[in-house]
Amino acid sequence: MKLKSFTAPTMSEAMEMVRQELGDDAIIVSTQRAAGTKGVRITAALETAEADLAIAEMIEEVTDSGAADAVRGALAQHGVPQRLADRLVNVVRTAELSDPILACAAALEAGFSFAHLPEYGAPRPFMLVGPNGSGKSIATAKLAARSVLKQRQVGVITCDNIRAGAVEQLAAFTGILEIDLVRARGPDSLARAVDAMNGQFDLVVIDSPGLNPFKQSDMDYLQDLIEAANVEPILVLAAGGDAAEAAEIGEAFAAIGATRLFAARLDTTRRLGAILASADAGHMAFCDVSASPHVASGISPISAVSLARLIMPQPVATESQDQTFWTEAPTS
Repeated sequence: MKLKSFTAPTMSEAMEMVRQELGDDAIIVSTQRAAGTKGVRITAALETAEADLAIAEMIEEVTDSGAADAVRGALAQHGVPQRLADRLVNVVRTAELSDPILACAAALEAGFSFAHLPEYGAPRPFMLVGPNGSGKSIATAKLAARSVLKQRQVGVITCDNIRAGAVEQLAAFTGILEIDLVRARGPDSLARAVDAMNGQFDLVVIDSPGLNPFKQSDMDYLQDLIEAANVEPILVLAAGGDAAEAAEIGEAFAAIGATRLFAARLDTTRRLGAILASADAGHMAFCDVSASPHVASGISPISAVSLARLIMPQPVATESQDQTFWTEAPTS
């Protein structure tokens, strides 16, 4: 396994360095703030075919510990692809933690990165991207509401002129928040709208049209939108669904610059293998999740520990036991 660290001013620049140096097969091991700077430091690994074979042989030879066995069973229940599950379980073995949730969290911390979306302000607008029906418009409203409740100034733009009723749906939410919804038609219009908001808002959130990740013309159009306004694309993906399909979706949106994944509809699914597979395939960091239909309180940042609690079976307190009941809603 080839392991290397990269430091850059932004997450996207660091990810581009990873891709240029190690290629698209690189795996993000960890991400953190760079020491002494305001940049980020990403550690990435490149597994060769020989490394995969060695890991497979080691997995066959080593008997799972109690924690490793529990994590393996939970990952299988969630439909996590076998290769990814094997890699996570291997980390559990080396972590030497007896508690299954902490062991799972250690594996997730090693296998994925976590980069929360800011609530108070950001230098670049966020554009929520994803396939049709992934929950981008609701996520846009939730992100705006979260910052408005923190007394921040938020600008909201919609580029979704394709889906019937899309503008009206988002306008209903922005109206309640007393935010003017700006409509943009195409890259040039979006660039003008973003320029007009420059310096006026703490945070600008853009809703994009649902596009087909496997149709090149759709992705070219989305790329034009991103480049015209210099925005950061955030992939919004509904939890559940087929893990292999989600992995391909992650790769497609990573190719147009998405480095963070927003997982939606966690409250309506029991299996998280798809979002794990998508983040892994696209080398994207988990940022926030939506686990409630309520706009005002529907978003939480996600961490390795909170994600582990969602993955692992949870103990339920009984009247005779002095235990804490753990809900399946992620905690910060």
